[in-house]
Amino acid sequence: MLTVYFVPWDAEQNLLLEAERLYEKAETFSGIERGDLVAVKLHVGELGNPSYVQPFFVHHIVQKIRDLGGKPFFTDSNTYYCAQRHNAYDHIQTALMNGFNMAPFIAADGLKSENSCLVKTKGILSEIQVSGAIVEADAMIVVSHCKGHELSGFGGAIKNLAMGCTSRAGKLLQHRTVNLNVDKAKCSGCGTCKSVCPNNLPEIIEGKANITSDLCMRCPICKGECPMNAIKFVNQENICKAIASAALGVIKTFEPGKVSYVNFAKDITPQCDCLPSPGAPIINDVGIFAANSPVSIDAAFLRSIDYQVFNKRSNVDCMVQITEALNIGIPGELNPEIQKI
Repeated sequence: MLTVYFVPWDAEQNLLLEAERLYEKAETFSGIERGDLVAVKLHVGELGNPSYVQPFFVHHIVQKIRDLGGKPFFTDSNTYYCAQRHNAYDHIQTALMNGFNMAPFIAADGLKSENSCLVKTKGILSEIQVSGAIVEADAMIVVSHCKGHELSGFGGAIKNLAMGCTSRAGKLLQHRTVNLNVDKAKCSGCGTCKSVCPNNLPEIIEGKANITSDLCMRCPICKGECPMNAIKFVNQENICKAIASAALGVIKTFEPGKVSYVNFAKDITPQCDCLPSPGAPIINDVGIFAANSPVSIDAAFLRSIDYQVFNKRSNVDCMVQITEALNIGIPGELNPEIQKI
């Protein structure tokens, strides 16, 4: 059985020292060799977001890598949607503004998401565009913030791999496994969907909304803003399966034993760190998890809480991405042993 190691979130303890003990027990850095280019994969947080992983924890990880002779760099892929991390320049500026300055930040997919490699995978997707800096890295520490997500239910290590390590084309491919339906009987043709869409993709044709553009990434904005409740997701669970497929593709670019995972379950918000306003925390702080499997570490977190709170908000079972990842060949356990440090 693959063990997940765990430190409870206790503000009366020195959590940095507790994290040190956690990493030692979990052998988080065992795959790092002298001279390795080590990707520290994290989400730096949208500008204004107060809930992303605190930088001093990540800087501690950076120092541990350096102590082993590795060459750490922060990395994440640019966003598909137009916000503060849409290109490498703005992404780097956001990383610095949010306190990530102890290592170089390298946009994983290049200046404008032009740098990726097509990788074969399994499941609902047969291939995925993995960001170039991820493909070229020698090792990776995946640092994830556990939180909710409106489309996939939950975001942890698997989603961090799938969305954060793929190019814009890869992100779009995953999102478009979800279908979108406009109920013409409910639609009033008011144009709200078009006005709120960052890319003005919906069209009003003969008094009804049509959302047929191949560029639509199935974000929830138009759905949430429609005053007639006429827009619905169809086969929403497909994105959970696509996330698993993409994560497998990313993992395949590394040699066995070269990727480790750390999950921070603090400030567990209903929305993703991609938003400047992710909402107030909906679950009490849990702690820090460490493991060598994204399946096991995400399952350990979900098993430690009442994850139905995510399911009810997103209308999708957030365990699907974990069971699908296991089914297509990512090693792990659905009920891992959780060893408290």
